[in-house]
Amino acid sequence: MQSLNQRSDPAPSRLSYRFERLMLTPLFRFGLRVVLPFSAAALATTVWFSDQDRRDNVNMVIDDIRTSIVERPEFMVQAMVIEGASAGVADDIREILPLDFPVSSFDLDLPEMKKTVDGLSPVKSATLRVKPGGVLQVTVAERTPVVLWRMPDGLHLVDAEGFVVAESTRRALHPNLPVMAGEGADLRTGEALQLIKAAGPLASRLRGLVRVGERRWDLVLDRDQRIMLPERGAVQALERVVALSDVQEMLQRDLSVVDMRLGSRPTIRIAERSVEAWWRLRELRVGQE
Repeated sequence: MQSLNQRSDPAPSRLSYRFERLMLTPLFRFGLRVVLPFSAAALATTVWFSDQDRRDNVNMVIDDIRTSIVERPEFMVQAMVIEGASAGVADDIREILPLDFPVSSFDLDLPEMKKTVDGLSPVKSATLRVKPGGVLQVTVAERTPVVLWRMPDGLHLVDAEGFVVAESTRRALHPNLPVMAGEGADLRTGEALQLIKAAGPLASRLRGLVRVGERRWDLVLDRDQRIMLPERGAVQALERVVALSDVQEMLQRDLSVVDMRLGSRPTIRIAERSVEAWWRLRELRVGQE
């Protein structure tokens, strides 16, 4: 009877009891159901891909699938159209984007191509997109030169933001653009344009602006006249000179320099020829006496 009771004992064995206790642990269940199958699959995949021929076959299949998708007619770009650019800039764009058409749109790195086009000096901004029908459209906004910058190496066309747009061979090619000179003048193009606007009635006599010591401006007029402006408040100082010229016709006289660097004490310098004429006239009067 005692042996019969021992055989029918429903209590689990020690090993079974420990396994059931482990199954109550979430981490153990996760490892058994997820980590173990994943590790087995990873091990099997690693063993399978350890063979070079198998890897080559898989790569060939992937390349064939990619090629079949990439080279579909609806994804092919057949031509490039450039809008908003002058003939010279358009030629430069075609030169820096040497595309061999037809080309898949998947092989076009549009952000990098945009960066390349934006790097051209005459280009202010560019937009690139692939239009339906397989056309790469490049829309360009060019910089507009507003002033000529004279430097020892020649003339440069500069836009309102101070960017050098292009070089110029002759001043006569741009008769309507004002001229500025001096190191650092391009960095203060906005101020130069303000001074040109403030010159107003003197515009017909204006020959250009000179940046002096990268600190201040000189306004150069015809008849070898020069207005020396202060480092700060240059526009206001020039407006004072224009007002004096309108009221007292100061600049119509034989002056060489109007020095406004000291706002509290503006000074003028008479032209040397007038001084010499005055001395001759004085000597003549003394001789007659």
